[in-house]
Amino acid sequence: MAKEHILVVEDEEDIQELIRYNLQREGYQVTCASSGEAGLEAARSGRPDVIILDIMLPGMNGLDVCRDLKSGPNALPTPVIILSARGEETDVVTGLELGADDYVTKPFSPKILIARVRAALRRTTHVELNPQDPLSIHELKINPGKHEAFLGEEPLVLTATEFRILHFLSKHPGWVFTRKQIVDTVHGDDYPVTERSIDVQIAGLRRKLGEMADYIETVRGIGYRMKE
Repeated sequence: MAKEHILVVEDEEDIQELIRYNLQREGYQVTCASSGEAGLEAARSGRPDVIILDIMLPGMNGLDVCRDLKSGPNALPTPVIILSARGEETDVVTGLELGADDYVTKPFSPKILIARVRAALRRTTHVELNPQDPLSIHELKINPGKHEAFLGEEPLVLTATEFRILHFLSKHPGWVFTRKQIVDTVHGDDYPVTERSIDVQIAGLRRKLGEMADYIETVRGIGYRMKE
């Protein structure tokens, strides 16, 4: 059974209990908080493995909690899944750009929420890997130390920026990144990278991946992710 600790910051009692019940049934340890301030304190003192965070909270709202957790010298690496009735593209982008790792809209399926929690925990494992360690996903094999990438047994001839994007997305399968997040991570020395040019780089990568181009998925209005 799972032993990871999940913090649920949600002020609606029925929803809080629904999430708690389903997570505990899967074996997770669960702590609940009903306000932004209480959630922030629980996150910093309890060091949970994943935080499920509502936006509309009494007192400090969820976006401010996320901003506080993910910025400054005391930023936490803990994955944050925002849970909100606000599902417009601008709301989702705002949450992700503040440092949230995922965004689930209400009403939601408990099974889907648990799947997102599991995915967040898997991604945390990927993040902790040495950035130079070789990795494999689908038919892709990437060795950042040697700057080599293979599709099956065939080498991929990539520009420096294409290689960085492919490596970055492959380290976090299923994780959606905005164009700005990709730019900030893969900004290269070969030429300036802009948010607009990311689309061009992705198009180039897909051409070189051929029949496997759909490994890199477009998330409309947000950015890109590597297929899980």
